[in-house]
Amino acid sequence: MLTIPSHGVVQIGKPCAYRSQVLPFLAPLTTIRRASGLSKSLKNSKNSKTRDAPTKKTKVRTDFKRDDLKNAMQFSLCDAMRYIRAFEVGRQPTSSKYELHVSLKSLKNGPVVRNRLRLSNPVDTSQRICVICPPGSQIAAAAIRAGASLVGEETVFDAVKEGRIEFKRCICHADSLPKLSKANLGRILGPKGLMPSTKTGTVVKDVATTVRNMVGGSEYRERLGVVRMAVGQLGFTPEQMQQNIKEFMGGLKKDIALLSEKINKEIHEVVLSSTNSPGFTLNGDFKSPTSVSTRELAII
Repeated sequence: MLTIPSHGVVQIGKPCAYRSQVLPFLAPLTTIRRASGLSKSLKNSKNSKTRDAPTKKTKVRTDFKRDDLKNAMQFSLCDAMRYIRAFEVGRQPTSSKYELHVSLKSLKNGPVVRNRLRLSNPVDTSQRICVICPPGSQIAAAAIRAGASLVGEETVFDAVKEGRIEFKRCICHADSLPKLSKANLGRILGPKGLMPSTKTGTVVKDVATTVRNMVGGSEYRERLGVVRMAVGQLGFTPEQMQQNIKEFMGGLKKDIALLSEKINKEIHEVVLSSTNSPGFTLNGDFKSPTSVSTRELAII
């Protein structure tokens, strides 16, 4: 062992009595080296603990999140119509529509509610309906009398392939379904929701009755746990709106009841809005003590 005593003579083999004087410039390096080694060991121990710790699985919601309505502002039908009309000042009575949004307590991956309903007070009577059936037949004549705007087979197929889709609804007679399938119009009409099918009730034998029900009818479908449908024009009276809302809610409840007993859907919130207004949650009342008279709401 090499030691350096104070008198300057180098002695070999004897321990040094002056540890504080042995290469003092190395002391900080050994301290740093020890501290760095300690910090590395602490990091390794922490990493091993995190690796060994069981990972917590986050719970995924199976239903749609709904707000608590305990402290939410709710309005009667007349009050909601009064506030909505304030947002529609200067609009034509037939240009803006009242829309009803029904929020459901429902599972995300469950079946959806969908149907078509003809209200006592039709909202849109200008729908152009196409009927695919043999031209010049009694079926075509009955469809035209019922309100169809376009009737035929090959002429309709050619118009659709050329991009001239001048209708909002399409019905196919059962006898014309093979020709419709051969025309391969699904890639054109399918994305627009116009392709007739037995599932949607647009492939029928009684074309005239279906057309009559469609004229002035409205279709609704559940999307993300909410069912939306236009229930009135801006010029409708509160009594007309009340009648349409009752019919719509009655039909929706029947559709929910027709689902399997294992599927639970409940109505959580009913909101009334219009084309240019926000939504107002309804409390189920027709009028409140502070509501204006229905005569005032009947005047645009």
